[in-house]
Amino acid sequence: MSTKVVLVTGASSGIGKSIAQTLKQKGFIVYGTARNPHKYPDTIIPLLPLDVTDQKTINSCISSLIANEGRIDVLINNAGRGINGTVEEMPIKEAKHIFDTNFFGAVAVAQAVIPYMRTQRSGYIVNITSIAGFMGLPFRGFYSASKSALNIITESMRMELKPFGIEVCSLAPGDFATDIASRRYNAPIAKDSPYFERYNNQLNQIDDHVDGAMNPEIVGEVIYNIVNISGIRVNYTVGSFLQKLSIYLKRMLPSKLFEAMLSNHYKQ
Repeated sequence: MSTKVVLVTGASSGIGKSIAQTLKQKGFIVYGTARNPHKYPDTIIPLLPLDVTDQKTINSCISSLIANEGRIDVLINNAGRGINGTVEEMPIKEAKHIFDTNFFGAVAVAQAVIPYMRTQRSGYIVNITSIAGFMGLPFRGFYSASKSALNIITESMRMELKPFGIEVCSLAPGDFATDIASRRYNAPIAKDSPYFERYNNQLNQIDDHVDGAMNPEIVGEVIYNIVNISGIRVNYTVGSFLQKLSIYLKRMLPSKLFEAMLSNHYKQ
């Protein structure tokens, strides 16, 4: 088959940019997306305008790609956003927006791509979730929930699309050294909030984890391996040993014991 044509959403920075660059270096034809591509004039990856919460831009993006290349072989559903805040005090508007971006946005892009892959009788869809999607984290509940939802719908997509030759999986990264902190929504909190001290300590800890994390180029290498095999697994993880171990422990330990360990880790 000819060189694979790849679309990586949210490829202007961070993990998405690393994925796109790695796949381009491996010889794939790679397009990325950004809400405002003109802000990134030095990118080596062509960026198509796309806002995953805007159906018109989704349709336009996929139409442009098909017009340019005539096919799409791999969709990397990477576009997403971080969010921190307490469940009690989180503005519902912001909670809905994170689901519109991390969950419904990914589904909408997949819906636009699937008909082309179905016609081709081939394709890969990789939904970028998060290790945080396997467990509810303190002050990151809405982020965990949005990524968990994407994990679950990936399982449904796999079974529905398998007869058409379309392979679907999720890839859950842990912490990687990116600029995600600058794009994360941190819900405001009043000084008299009963959560004030714990919440602010949590924010500092999250930023420390990202600053000391691994190089995101590793994620691109994992993606490359996934889209070069058939019969891919349902879920893949990439991260530190402890982060991947946490998923195993969640499955194996009594729930209260795992909760106690998680609380201790986050100093709750």
